[in-house]
Amino acid sequence: MWPVIMALLRRNAVYITLPVAAVVGFIGYNLESLLSDKYTPYSPSIQEIRSQRQVAEIENAVNVEKLKLSSPVLERNLSPSLQPKT
Repeated sequence: MWPVIMALLRRNAVYITLPVAAVVGFIGYNLESLLSDKYTPYSPSIQEIRSQRQVAEIENAVNVEKLKLSSPVLERNLSPSLQPKT
């Protein structure tokens, strides 16, 4: 009896495989939807994050204090012969 069943299955494998795969897929899909949590938390888009970062950089650039040099730039590394005599 088994050889006859196996021969029928082998000959009609193409016609048997698709419905079996469809049933297994349907059951798996519904089982996964019952067991898993589909909630995805909100996260801002990359463009929003980039624009916020650029605004923050501009605000930081506006609030920078000016550098005050104690002596002019050209007088810092003068050779001894060019230094003023005091």
